[in-house]
Order: sequence, then C-alpha cells, then structure tokens
Amino acid sequence: MTDVRKPAWLKVRMEATEEYAALRSRLKSLQLHTICEEAKCPNQAECWGGGTATVLLMGDKCTRGCRFCAVKTANPMRVLDNDEPVRVAMAVKESGLTYIVLTSVDRDDLADGGSMHIARTVREIKAGSDVLVEVLMPDFRGDTTSLDRIIASGADVLAHNVETVRRLTPSVRDRRAGYDQSLAVLEHLKRASGGRVTKSSIMVGLGERHEELVQTMADLRHVGVDALTIGQYLQPTPRHLPVVEFITPSRFREYERVAKDLGFGMVASGPFVRSSYRAGELYLEGLARNRNAEMDRQLPKQLRGKWTT
Repeated sequence: MTDVRKPAWLKVRMEATEEYAALRSRLKSLQLHTICEEAKCPNQAECWGGGTATVLLMGDKCTRGCRFCAVKTANPMRVLDNDEPVRVAMAVKESGLTYIVLTSVDRDDLADGGSMHIARTVREIKAGSDVLVEVLMPDFRGDTTSLDRIIASGADVLAHNVETVRRLTPSVRDRRAGYDQSLAVLEHLKRASGGRVTKSSIMVGLGERHEELVQTMADLRHVGVDALTIGQYLQPTPRHLPVVEFITPSRFREYERVAKDLGFGMVASGPFVRSSYRAGELYLEGLARNRNAEMDRQLPKQLRGKWTT
C-alpha cells in the first residue's frame, strides 16, 4: 500500500518578506482576490516576494466544481465588478511587479465566459506599464471567439491548464471540462496568435501512471505548448480528492528531464510547483518579450483592433 503521509520535503517553507507583506496589503486595500490565497497555494511568499503575483478575476465563486480545487463553487449571479480591471492595473503600477498572472473563476453563467472582462483587464495593465501579462484562462467551453478576444488583448503568455492525464480527467475536473477540449484550446491559442508563448500545468500524485504522464506531456507538445509546470497535488480540505501518492524530488527531476527531451522550452517540476510558480523567471520573460515582438508583426489582421470593449 502506498504511504500517503506527508513527507519531510513538503514541510520546508519560505518566510514572508517585506515585499510580500507590502503587496498583500496593497491587494487587500484594492479589494482584489488572488488565486494564491483562494487556492491555498504554498508559494505565496516566494512568488510575491520575487515580483510575481496571480490575481483572481471575476470574484471568488466559481460555477464549476473541480474536485481538486479549493475555490468556492456557487452561482455568482451574473454580477461583474466593472471597476476591477482598473483596480488591477493600479495595483500592478504601484507594486513594482515585473510579471502578473491573471486567472479567473469559471463563469459559465456569462454568455462570453467573462472573456471581455479579462481582455479589458489586460489592456488596462498594458496601457500603464510594460509589465508582462500571463493569462491563465478557463476553457470558455471551447468557444474560439472568446479565445480570440484574449489573444487580441495583448497578453504576453497564453495559458490553460490540462490539470491531469486523460484517464483521470472525468474524476478530477468538472464535467464541463475535458481533456480533448483543453488540448483544442491550447492548439487554437498557439495557431490563432501566430505562435505566441503558450503554457500549461499538470498535477501529479492523483494516481496517474508514468506512461500516462509522459503521454500527456507529448500531447501538450503536439499542440505547441512551450512552457510546462508539474507539481504535487495537495488535498486542500477533507472534502476534496485525497492524495494517492507523494512524488519524490528525484522523480520530479526525471519528469523535468522527460519534458525537456520532448522539447518544452521552459519546465518547472517539483513538489511545490504550481501553474504560476516562478512565472516571471528570466527565461520566460525573455522568451515572451522576444517572441511576442515578432508575433505582433505577424498577428493575423482580422485579430488586430478587435474587441476593444
């Protein structure tokens, strides 16, 4: 039987810095949510202290009920905070962040899934700074119009998480999500953006087999994903899926080797890694800036100047 007691390598934590405390205070004063707090991420101090933060847009209630996620599931009642994009841009400008990750709850109650709100937030940030913006987006149920709206916003990195292997997807993710749907989203983001940087994330320790994990990595590379994060699933509450296995650091290093052999340009693989972990590291910043300057010149004309409201 697999021993699922929390091992020693998951008990080392990084202390908060002054930078972390200042950013937390600023985000709270502007009434902004972060996935770092809502999902009980173990890397808040490291990421926030290093100049990266992940803002959770459109409230703290999600219309989906994935069995791994600590974000609350509820009906948000269709209300969006129209001032939120401006407040996020203000927080970015005043905080000195070099890299911001925008993620969101799923809003299946909205006709556009909230894509206009997300795109407007990107544009507000870009209007006031040269900070890099990564959008970790929902699948929008595969709606390409919503995806194109995010592409046209000027986001530097386009991310969507496949989360787990094909076999486990129905038991891990909400029924409205899907393995093939996520791959199709990532493929469209790469193709329709003219090759902009794309990114995805996989959780391990849910009972996946090694060959399934390798196949998932291969599937992501097949649709052009550039950057990959692989991290240990940690059960947020007793109501969520239990951990089947704690993956050793040596196995995480093996996963990283396999991913690099498959051709991923950036890989972060480790027990505490999350989808936006060290998102602003120099490699990804350089990759995004260099490639996006070229892609902006090649972006299909039909996407330029669209969806400005």
